[in-house]
Amino acid sequence: MPHRPELLEWLANAENAAAYVEAAIEEGDPAGILQALRNVAEARGGVARIAAKTGLNREALYRTLSRRGNPQLKSLTAILDATGLRLSVTTRKAA
Repeated sequence: MPHRPELLEWLANAENAAAYVEAAIEEGDPAGILQALRNVAEARGGVARIAAKTGLNREALYRTLSRRGNPQLKSLTAILDATGLRLSVTTRKAA
C-alpha cells in the first residue's frame, strides 16, 4: 500500500476512489470499508467539507466512519455522494 500522502493523492481521482472502496467491499470487513471511506473523504476534500456536503456535523461523520461506526443507508449514500461516488449492486462472481 502506498504511503499515506501518496494514497490520498491517488484517491483524489474519482476512478481510483471507486476502485479502492470496491476493493474494500470485496474484502467483506465492515471496519475496512469504513476506513476506506474515511480515506476517500480525507482525499476528496477533507472530513469537514464532506460533513458540510452531507449535512452531518463533523463529529457525527467521524463517529459514522469510525471502526465501530454503523452508518445508516441514508448517511452512507450521502457520504458517497459527497465524495463523488455512488452505491450500486452487481451480481456476485461465481466462486
